[in-house]
Amino acid sequence: MTKLYNSFFVLVCCAFLSGCGQEPAVEEAPEHANHHATTKEAKEPERALAIGVQSEPDTLKGSLKAEAHGMIGPAHLTVAYHSPAVRGRVIWGGLVAHNQVWVTGAHAATSLQTDQPITIGGQPLPAGKYALFTIPGEKAWTVIINKNWEQHLADDYAEAEDVVRFTVEPETAAQHQERLRYEIVPQGQDKGAVVMTWDKLKLTLPVGV
Repeated sequence: MTKLYNSFFVLVCCAFLSGCGQEPAVEEAPEHANHHATTKEAKEPERALAIGVQSEPDTLKGSLKAEAHGMIGPAHLTVAYHSPAVRGRVIWGGLVAHNQVWVTGAHAATSLQTDQPITIGGQPLPAGKYALFTIPGEKAWTVIINKNWEQHLADDYAEAEDVVRFTVEPETAAQHQERLRYEIVPQGQDKGAVVMTWDKLKLTLPVGV
């Protein structure tokens, strides 16, 4: 009986020591921890995209949060906007009305930020962040740089807060652009342009430093 008991004791010890040498199992996170992680991820801000050349429709719904960055001379410019898609709709004179202040994007006001004083449309613009509005016309557009960059669409637009106004004539784009796109385009050491393209229209805003 004693021998049987000793044998059983030895077997138990061996099993215990063998188990201690194994890697620990990976445990699933508790349900409440997963809940907190999901909540945290849901609260993270939407990342801005760089909209590229796009002639074909995409499957993404809604207007995408986007940014365009670039240097013109020593000035770093940023345009932050929401990019809607054409989706077979009539844009000019349809979705975007003529002769009305337009956010030149969607949702929140499109903003233009520069870290250096520049000229835009031949007029001086101090360093800072501004709203970029336009009034599309059938032939010429009015471009508006406004102090109040933090607003929904043009709901709170006030002409009294305009910093710069000038007129430009749009061009016909080389190809269809499905999603509204901004570019910062350098054109030499001290000049360039902010270029907006959508559908078959191209709008060039001359910039100097």
